[in-house]
Amino acid sequence: MDHDRHHAHGHDKHAGHDPEMFRRRFRLSLALTVPVVLTSEMVMDWFGYTLEFPGVDLVGPVLGSVIFLYGGWPFLVGGVREVRDRAPGMMLLISMAITVAYAASVATALRAFDLDFWWELAALVTIMLLGHWQEMKAIGQAQGALSALAALLPDEAELARDGSVVRVPASHLRVGDVVLVRSGGRVPADGRIVSGAAELDESMITGESRPVPRREGDRVVAGTVATDSAVRVRVEAVGDDTALAGIQRLVAQAQASAGRAQVLADRFAAMLFYVATATGAVTFAAWWATGDLDEAVVRTVTVLVIACPHALGLAIPLVIALSTAVSAKAGILVKDRLALERMRTVDTVLFDKTGTLTKGAHKVTDVAGDPDTLRLAAGVEADSEHPLARAIVAAADEPAAATDFRSLTGRGVRATIGGTGYAVGGPALLRELGAAVPEALADRTGRWAGRGAAVLHLVRLPAGGTPEVVGALALEDEIRPEARDAIAQLRGEGVRRIAMITGDSRAVADAVGAELGLDEVFAEVLPADKDGAVAGLRARGHKVAMVGDGVNDAPALARADVGIAIGAGTDVAIESAGVVLASSDPRGVTGVIRLSRASYRKMTQNLAWAAGYNIVALPLAAGVLAWAGVALSPALGAVLMSGSTIVVALNAQLLRRVKLTPTP
Repeated sequence: MDHDRHHAHGHDKHAGHDPEMFRRRFRLSLALTVPVVLTSEMVMDWFGYTLEFPGVDLVGPVLGSVIFLYGGWPFLVGGVREVRDRAPGMMLLISMAITVAYAASVATALRAFDLDFWWELAALVTIMLLGHWQEMKAIGQAQGALSALAALLPDEAELARDGSVVRVPASHLRVGDVVLVRSGGRVPADGRIVSGAAELDESMITGESRPVPRREGDRVVAGTVATDSAVRVRVEAVGDDTALAGIQRLVAQAQASAGRAQVLADRFAAMLFYVATATGAVTFAAWWATGDLDEAVVRTVTVLVIACPHALGLAIPLVIALSTAVSAKAGILVKDRLALERMRTVDTVLFDKTGTLTKGAHKVTDVAGDPDTLRLAAGVEADSEHPLARAIVAAADEPAAATDFRSLTGRGVRATIGGTGYAVGGPALLRELGAAVPEALADRTGRWAGRGAAVLHLVRLPAGGTPEVVGALALEDEIRPEARDAIAQLRGEGVRRIAMITGDSRAVADAVGAELGLDEVFAEVLPADKDGAVAGLRARGHKVAMVGDGVNDAPALARADVGIAIGAGTDVAIESAGVVLASSDPRGVTGVIRLSRASYRKMTQNLAWAAGYNIVALPLAAGVLAWAGVALSPALGAVLMSGSTIVVALNAQLLRRVKLTPTP
C-alpha cells in the first residue's frame, strides 16, 4: 500500500503500512511462540505434562527476546514516533505494554519476580501483530477503489494513422490522436466519436447498469466499454485531465478527509492514552501496596494492553474507506465528508429543473390539424440544426422529401414539398405571413401554451394564394421517466419537502411541478438569483440539499447545506458541490441519503462499541473483581482487544450491503 496515501488517510499511528510486513512478522512470531508456550512451567502445570531437555529453561528467554525485538519492532518504532510527534496514542500504549512485559520477563529470568511471563509476552506480541495485519488488510481492501479505477484503463490503444492501425501504449496517446475502439474494448482516453456508433457500458463511471447509445459527435469517457460495435474516437483529454483521473482524485480526497466523527475518535484515542497511563500507575501502586509485586506487574501490563485503542483507531477510517469505495462504484463521488455527514439531516431537496428532473431537450408531445402535419413539418425542418427542429425530425417515422430549404432567422424555416411551399414557425412567422390560426386549432394550441409548451405552426404557402395554417405541434422539455421514482424514493426516506427551481416561465414550471407532485416551485429565477432561493429556504429553518448540473448552479450549490452536482460523469472538477453524481439519474440523490445515514450509523456504532469496551474492560484489567476470582491475564486481554477490533471491522463491512444504485 502506498505509504503517503495511507498516512494522509488519517489513520497513521502505525510504524509500517504494509499488511504483508505484518503478515510475515506474525507468522514467524507465531512459529516461535509455540515452543515458548509449550515449555512454560505454568502451561505444563495446567495441562499436566513435563518437557525436560538440555536448555529448556533458555527457550523462553531466547525466543521471547527474538519475538520482542522482531515482532514488536513496528510497535516500538511507532511508539517512539508518537513521542517525537507529541501525539501519544495506540502505538505508544502497545510499545509500553510489551516493554513492561519484556522487562518483567527478564526480571523473572533473573529471579527478581516469581512469574512465568515469557509465554505471555510472546502471545501478546503475536496477537498484536495478528490484529494489525487484519486491520491493515481491511483498510487496504476498502481503499481498493483507487486501484480498481486505475485498472479500468487499458494498457494499450489502437492508434489510427496514415490509413493503418497500430498498437501503442495508452500512455503515449496525445490530444488530437484518433483511436479505434473495437467491440468489447475499453476507451483509452476521453474524446469524441468521429465515426461509427455503439452502445457503451458506462457503469464504471456513472453507476448506470444499462449501456448508453453513443454516435458520431458524442463524447466518450476513458474506461468505458464499447459493447456491440467499433468506433473511432478523437482524443480530447489524456492522463490527469481525463474524467477517470478526476474521479480517482475525488476518491483519494474523500478517503483522506476527516469528518466530525473522526475528530471525536482522534480526541478519544489521545485521551485514552492518558487514562490508561494513569490507570496503569494507580493499578501498580495499589497492588504493590498490598504486598503483591508480581500481581502488580501482571495487572499493569494487562491495563496497558486492554487500553490500546485498536478498535477505536479502526472505527472511523474503515467506515470512510468502505463508504467511499461503495459509493464510487455506484457513481456517487464524495468530495466533502462533512457534506455527506450533513446529508442525513436534510429535510428539503431543491432540484434544478433543466437537465435534472427534465432531459433538457424538447420532445413533440402533441400534434393537431392535417393528419400529415408531423411528416410535413419534419420534411421542412430536416436540414435545420435548431434543437426544436431536431425534435420534430426525431418524432417523425418518415419525414417528407423537401427541397429549396431556407432558414428565416428568428422566425422559422420554409421549404418545398411536392411542388407546394410550407413553412414552420411560431407567432413571429404567423405575423410576418399574415396567417390566422383557425379556431379549431386555436383551442388546442391555447391549452398547450397554458401548460408551458412551445407551439409551432405548419403553414401551407400556395403559389399566389393566401398562407394557410394547416397544423400545429406542441414541444415540451421531456420529464425524465425516473424523476417520479426519485421523488417517491425521497419521500420514502423521510424528506419532507421537495422543490424545484428554474428560469423557465411560471406556466412551464407549474406544469412540471404539478405532474411530479412537488411541494414548491420557484419559476423565472435568473441563475444569479438561485442562491437567494436556497438562502430563503434555509432562513425558514430547512436543511437544504441543492441538486443541479453544476454549470450555472455553482452559487446555489455552495449556499446549500449540501450541494449535489448531477450528471457530471465527464466533469468531476465541480468545486461548488460536496457530492458529485456521475450519472444524470436523479434517483442517485436517494443513494446519497442512504449512504450518509448508513455510514454515520456505522461510525457511531463502532465508536460506541470501542469506547464501551474500554470502559468495561479497564476496571477488569486493573483487577477490581480479583476478590471474586475474576482477573484477566495479559494474553487474554490481547485476545479481547483483538476481538473488539474484529467486531468493529465486521460491522463496517455491512456497509457493502447498503443499496445505493437506482431501483429499476
